Amino acid sequence: MVMNQTRSNVSWAVIMLAGLSLGSSTRLPEQIRNEKPNFLIIIADDCTYNDLPIYGGGNALTPNIDTLAKQGLTFNQAYLTEAICQPCRSELYTGLYPLSNGCAWNHSSSRPDINSLPDYLRPQGYRVGLAGKVHVLPEDVYDFDEVPGFDENCVRNPTLPHNMEAIREYMASAKNGPPFCLVVALVEPHVPWVMGDVSAYPPGSIDLPPNLADTPETRTEFSRYLAEITYMDSQVGEILSGLKESEEEKKTLVLFTSEQGSQFPGCKWTNYNTGIHTALLARWPTMIIPGQRTDALVQYADITPTLLDLAGGKTDEFDFDGRSFVDVLNGGPSQRQYVYGVHNNLPEGPPYPIRSITDGRFHYIRNLLPGEIYIEKHLMAKEISHDYWDSWVGDDPLRKPESYQLVKRFMRRPPEELYLAKEDIFEMNNLIDDLDYRDIKNKLSQALDEWMESQLDPGDRVDTPEALESARKGKHLHGRRVNRVIQ
Repeated sequence: MVMNQTRSNVSWAVIMLAGLSLGSSTRLPEQIRNEKPNFLIIIADDCTYNDLPIYGGGNALTPNIDTLAKQGLTFNQAYLTEAICQPCRSELYTGLYPLSNGCAWNHSSSRPDINSLPDYLRPQGYRVGLAGKVHVLPEDVYDFDEVPGFDENCVRNPTLPHNMEAIREYMASAKNGPPFCLVVALVEPHVPWVMGDVSAYPPGSIDLPPNLADTPETRTEFSRYLAEITYMDSQVGEILSGLKESEEEKKTLVLFTSEQGSQFPGCKWTNYNTGIHTALLARWPTMIIPGQRTDALVQYADITPTLLDLAGGKTDEFDFDGRSFVDVLNGGPSQRQYVYGVHNNLPEGPPYPIRSITDGRFHYIRNLLPGEIYIEKHLMAKEISHDYWDSWVGDDPLRKPESYQLVKRFMRRPPEELYLAKEDIFEMNNLIDDLDYRDIKNKLSQALDEWMESQLDPGDRVDTPEALESARKGKHLHGRRVNRVIQ
């Protein structure tokens, strides 16, 4: 890209500041939209958003992510629909919610007739590659260029050493060739927590979040998890250094996201904010004013439409669930009124379907089978869990009633929950029976009903062995969005 750098930095800053001062969004200038920016998406694996310092985490050291935030825009209200690896990645790559794209359970398959990021960006002249963890099916729907260098196996012990050579070459080739969209999907801090310097996090010095029972076993595992976060951060630093060395940094939009919450009770595999709330950072040196934060609501389904919009494509020609947040990158307001959450527990345990909705301040959760107990085998089954769950259950309920309450919170859930999530960030105070919030609860409940109807979501009938097995065979029984617009 040939550009007068002074004009680019100053003029664009003036345009953006004007938009901010007027309280309205601006669109990317046409001459810049035609430049075909590169896209670099870095995905962490199972990292609870508020364990990162940029979202208030007081333990982990993440100098590279912190620097990235200072150089770009931090999204305070970014979400994924389902806090499980495969569904959330399918959502990100397709612009469709779980039932729309078909991947509404872990270890299942999207519909064979949908499109994904390569299908949308290649017609715009892009190379679209993926390095690291894949975990989406079927392969012909997710037809990324395979870029080697990072481990694809998130449960390998230890993680394989990584090599930046292929990634550097993929990015640098944009200098004399077509632009790139490259996803680097890391496998940390997914369990097993075996990477990084655990000595940097003495278990006795950790400040545990209030949604985790304070036992020696929990502290030991949390220490290992924090070490993996710092190891992941070092990988982020290497990737960003590789981008700089490619001389493509100034015309590349970088997105970093933490995926869903960690593999602790009440995080991954739940609809609590520590599950479906995600970190999202955007850096684009010539386009985004550094050091800003936004409260605009965005969801993983919005990422593909945004990239297509920036690439010069027409998003209204496709039936996305998501919507472009280019205006938010420009300093504009949220394009959404709500974001939505889904959980289907199969095959990770017995059926336990959940649906939720948030407006960014209040979070309403509906447990569709509240008479059942919640079981998640990776956390609770002896042969594959860590010892911390046993330590929670084994705590003396008279001496440490808080451990018992956290076990109860995890396994026994009421039909409905309502949280003032922007202030009660760990969602420990259920307001569902508080009459002062009755109108808010009713409004969110109705909006959730409307969204489920738009998704052809029958609720608990989705989380059944029959529905999962059909999806694995590409013959999905439920859901298929057709030209529905829900705010």
